[in-house]
Amino acid sequence: MSAAGLSGAFLHRSADLHVLPECEEDEDDDRRNKRREKNRAAAQRSRKKQTQRADRLHEEYECLEQENLLLRKEVQTLTEEQRRLTEALKAHEPLCLIMHCSAGLMSHTRMELLSGGLPR
Repeated sequence: MSAAGLSGAFLHRSADLHVLPECEEDEDDDRRNKRREKNRAAAQRSRKKQTQRADRLHEEYECLEQENLLLRKEVQTLTEEQRRLTEALKAHEPLCLIMHCSAGLMSHTRMELLSGGLPR
């Protein structure tokens, strides 16, 4: 064979290498389609899972917001009650005999302890 004949035969053979038989092409297409379908299904499951997680977080957020609102109301109520009780105590102090007696008793007891005597 001449050089031209050899190169022509080589080109013909190398072109044949790139051409797959029809059944192999079908198998490749089937594998590719199966892979695409599996990927599509996995992506769909992932999106569904992400949506469910977002829904759960939103529900939890709403519950926490509601709880926060109730706690703020309770703090407000307790603050108001503390204010009222403090005012009532301040109004009562000048009239309280017990506080005056106990204050006198305390100072009397303190004086005896300081002087070395024991309270009776």
